[in-house]
Amino acid sequence: MRRPGLIALALSFALAMPAAHAQLVIYRCTDASGAITLQNGTPCPKGSRQQKKVMETPSPASVTTTPPPASPSPPPAPAPVPVPAPKPAADPPAPEVVIAPRQPPPALFECQTWNGDHYFGETAQPPPRCVPLQVTGLDGTGAMAGGAACQMMEDRCQPVADDTLCDAWKQRVRALDARATFGSGEAITPAEADRIRGALAESTCAP
Repeated sequence: MRRPGLIALALSFALAMPAAHAQLVIYRCTDASGAITLQNGTPCPKGSRQQKKVMETPSPASVTTTPPPASPSPPPAPAPVPVPAPKPAADPPAPEVVIAPRQPPPALFECQTWNGDHYFGETAQPPPRCVPLQVTGLDGTGAMAGGAACQMMEDRCQPVADDTLCDAWKQRVRALDARATFGSGEAITPAEADRIRGALAESTCAP
């Protein structure tokens, strides 16, 4: 065995010694065959040639351990970006109610019957009326069983002026109300009466 190898082995023994020892004694033994052994603190056996070597061991305080370099700290996490809350969906706008402008009422005609009665109508030429005629018998009296006759008569009508049209329509509706209350005048259906009142209510003549 070579000497450098023995010294290295001796150093390994020294490092393995407890920290309380200040010296290391190494015995180099050579037996009769020439084999060399190193013994730590134990003398060589009899019959061997012995060499003694004392080595100083460093104190624990003199051995400084360099701490490993600190690993770089990770960069700080980015601050969370606040996400604005979604705005509530706006209610759909209410549909715009378009009110059609009122229109003037329909044209009216003031009519007069054959016997002088006046009324308002919406036609300039109402159908002719069958006016009963007085029937006289052969004896010159009116007693004639089942005899009857009439004459077709037309009403005379003229248009109502625009500046008095609203008054004429209101008067026509009042005549309907009087007819419904007192049952006078010509018969008129409820549907027709409602149509006449609606024409006035939806026109520019309505209050």
